[in-house]
Order: sequence, then C-alpha cells, then structure tokens
Amino acid sequence: MKSIAITANTSWYLYNFRKNTILALLEQGYRVIAIAPVDDYSQKLTDLGATYLPVKIDSGGTNPVNDIVTFYAFYKLYKQHKPCVTLNFTPKNNIYSTLAAKCAGVKTLNNIAGLGALFINESVASKIARVLYKYSQNQADFIFFQNEDDRALFKQHKIAQGVMSDRLPGSGADLSRFTVSPAPDDGVTRFLLIARMLFDKGIGQYVEAARALKKQYGDAVEFRLLGFLDVDNPSAVSKAQMNAWAAEGVVNYLGTSDNVEAEIAQVDCMVLPSYYREGVPKSLLEAGAMGKPIVTTDNVGCRETVDDGFNGFICEPRSTESLTDALNKIIIMPHSERLKFGVNSRHKIETEFDEKIVINKYLVAVKQLLNEA
Repeated sequence: MKSIAITANTSWYLYNFRKNTILALLEQGYRVIAIAPVDDYSQKLTDLGATYLPVKIDSGGTNPVNDIVTFYAFYKLYKQHKPCVTLNFTPKNNIYSTLAAKCAGVKTLNNIAGLGALFINESVASKIARVLYKYSQNQADFIFFQNEDDRALFKQHKIAQGVMSDRLPGSGADLSRFTVSPAPDDGVTRFLLIARMLFDKGIGQYVEAARALKKQYGDAVEFRLLGFLDVDNPSAVSKAQMNAWAAEGVVNYLGTSDNVEAEIAQVDCMVLPSYYREGVPKSLLEAGAMGKPIVTTDNVGCRETVDDGFNGFICEPRSTESLTDALNKIIIMPHSERLKFGVNSRHKIETEFDEKIVINKYLVAVKQLLNEA
C-alpha cells in the first residue's frame, strides 16, 4: 500500500480544513500519514483512519534552531515511514517539509494558501523567510496556488519557475455540510467575522466600523467575532483588548467552534476586511455556501469570492470608512434583497468553489507524481 503524508502546522487545521481530502485519499486505497503538532484534534485524525505522527513546529517563531529541529524531525519521519508523496499546507511546512522530503527522496506537493505578511514586511525575518521560500519551492515537484496573484508573485520573484503548478479554487466548500440557511427577519442585522484574531485580518477596522454603526443604529445591529485569540503572531489581538471591546458593547466575541455552520446560520452577512495576503478565505466560501452576502476587501484571495453588488460588496483595504459604507449598504437593504444576494452567493460557490473540484485536483496530481495517471 502506497503511503501519502499530509502535513500542516496544527492538527486542528488538518482536521477542520483537510478532513475530506484525507478521507478521499483513504478511499483511493492509500495509507495516509497525518503529520502535525499535538493538539486536541490529533486523536480525531487517527479516528478518521489516518496514521498520526507528531512534529514540533514553532509557527510564528523566528528562532533558527527551532526550525532546524523541525526540518530534522520531518527528515526522520520520512526516512522511517517512507511516504511516496507529501502534501504540505501552511508556510513552515511548505519550507521545511519540502526540504526534508527532498533529502529523503519523497515527492512534494505544496499548497500556497496565501503568503500572509511574507511579501509585505521588510523585516529581517521576512527577508530570510523569502530566501527560504524561494529555495524550498524550487525543490518541490508540484505547487497549487489558491489565487493568480500568488502565482504571479512567484513568477515575479523567479520562484519555482520549473515546477509543475495549477490553481485551486481555495480550499473549496463542503456543499453537503454548508447548506443554505436564511437569517431570521427580526429587525436585527447581524454580522460575523471568522478568522484568527489578527489586526492584519482587519479586526481593528471591523471594530471601528461596528462602533460607528452601533452609534447610529443601536441594538438593531450586532457584530460578532469567531476565531482563535491571542495567537502566536505579531499582529495578534490580545485577550485584554478583546475584553475591552466586549465590555464596551461594540462586538460579541464567540470564542472558537467546531460547529461554525451553526454560527453562520444566525447572521445576515459574513465580513472579512483583511489586508493579509490570503489564499481564498475558508470562512467566506463556507458563508457563501450557506447563502450569506459577503463584505470583504479588494485584496488578494478575498476579491475572488464577491461579485460587487451581486452577492456582496468589496471595500478598500485598511479603510474604516469604506468598510462602514459597505456594511451600511447591507443594513439598509430589505431582508428580501439580502436573501437574493445569499442565493447569488450559493450559486457562485457551487459553480466555482465546490470542495469536490479541489479534492479531485489533489487526487489527479498525486497520481501524476506516482506515475499512476
């Protein structure tokens, strides 16, 4: 039985974002080796039928010793378990798993799910990371991009020009799990932002817009946040800051959830004012699949999910004024019009972002690398 490794910087990510990919590989008769740091979701990967192997990854850190340890850990796992192909997700996995796989004679398929702040910041750490990205991606066998902007950026920086590549419609949305769920027409317009709580995701602009609109509309509007707080990232929102916003009554912080569809179902509109280099944000795809209008920025990865004025609105990155204006359009819109936007969202996701399209592309690429196509 041929083994396929699948790696990410958290078990949570593999379970929540790549569960159906793992199941599809298992159904094809492959042994699946899931490699990620230990967390509450590691056992769930085993329960799916994968062989779970732990690895330490300092996701937000810049200590080179930790990264060398991560590289060597991947190398030992690949030499011991001998997968034929490794599918890598998240930035450090794309770098260190790729380099280790090359040394161990394992073929590599990488997913560039947005480049975060890597090509925005000019810090020493970002410059070093760019060099590592360039070197490691040149060693890959196949690269999937989630948007054409990232593909063009690789070409501009002459990264992986000789490597086979293709574009995916993000991570896709599971259309059987995320079904159309119209919001109640009860006189309250509810907004939801799902993301890691990072200022780069536009959390600050969202709070400022909420403050202005709450002042105008009072309890007729509600602004919710869902996602990991106080994460290991320089742009992270602190617990103290979130508590202050909640105490002010501007936003409701919902924590995290394994049942995000229940949270999405309750709201009228999904919001992501990100200026981070996204892949294609999963939260927007899932909200679109559930028939929700979307407000997001004219930003890499985000703009792909919205046809402005058809299933939502596009606003300018880093602009509280532009975001506030877009959210106000949703508020003053009749409920029936919001539902129409939601129908348009669902249609867009069905035709462009079905997760089955994504999984099938992975299976074809794996077979190609194994010369089984």
